Amino acid sequence: MSSPQPLAIPDFSTLPASVYFRHDEFGADTHAAPHRHAWGQLNYVAHGVMQLNIAGQRFLSPPQYAVWIPPHAEHSCYNRYAVVYRSVYLALPLCAPLPMQPCTLGMSPILKSILNDFAERDVKVPQSDADLRLAAVVVDQLHAAPIQQHYLPMAESPVLAGVLAALHDNPADNRGVADWAASVHTTERTLARLCQRELGMSLGEWRQRLRFLRAIEWLEAGATIQAVAFDLGYSSASAFITMFQRLAGTTPDQYRRGLTVGA
Repeated sequence: MSSPQPLAIPDFSTLPASVYFRHDEFGADTHAAPHRHAWGQLNYVAHGVMQLNIAGQRFLSPPQYAVWIPPHAEHSCYNRYAVVYRSVYLALPLCAPLPMQPCTLGMSPILKSILNDFAERDVKVPQSDADLRLAAVVVDQLHAAPIQQHYLPMAESPVLAGVLAALHDNPADNRGVADWAASVHTTERTLARLCQRELGMSLGEWRQRLRFLRAIEWLEAGATIQAVAFDLGYSSASAFITMFQRLAGTTPDQYRRGLTVGA
C-alpha cells in the first residue's frame, strides 16, 4: 500500500491579515504532517469528511460542522477521500472568545455562504470595504457558533467501547439499546446512562451520525443511493434520503451533484 501524499502547509511566520482565508481541493489519500502555529484555525470541508488529530485527540469534520484548532495546538489531518477545503486563520486577539481546547463548531448557512463566496472569488486577504464587512461577519458567526467536543465522540468505558466498535464495523446493525445491553452483559439503563455520560447523546443518535459519515464516503466513492441505504440498514431509500437531508441540508443526489461543481 502506498503512503498518503503530503499536503503543502502555508509557510509564513506571521499572518498576512488578522483574518486570513484559505481554500483548496485535496485529493484522496492525502495528509498534512503534524505542525502548530501561533494563530487559531477553523477547518471546514464543503464536501467530504476530513479527519484531524489535534493534541492527541481525533476529530471528524463533515460538511455541516467545522473543527476549531486553538493557537499553538499541534495538529495533522488525513483525507481518505477527496475534499473541498475551506479554512479561516484568526489572529490571537480574535481567538479570545473562542474555546481554548479543540472542538467541533456548527456551521451556520451564512458562514458557509461567505466561505464559499470567498473561495469562488479567491479572496484570501479581504481588502475591499464589502469584503472586510463580510470578514467581520465571519468572526461574529464563529464567536456565536454552537460548540460540541466531537461530532462522533468515542467511549472511555470498555462496555460502551465494545458496542461502538461493533457498530463501526457494521453500521447497518439496527439493534436497540436493550439488545445491545444484553450483548455486553449489562442493563439497558446502564448502557443508556453510559451513552449520555460519555457521548453526550443517545446510542441511536451516535449510530445515525456514524451512518451519515459513512454515507458521505460511499456516495463520493460512487455508490448508488439505493446501495448506500441498504448497506446502512435502512428499510428503504426514502428513509435514508430523509435522514441525509435532515443532517446535510440537501438530498444525497444533490450533494453528489455538488461534488462536480466544488460549491
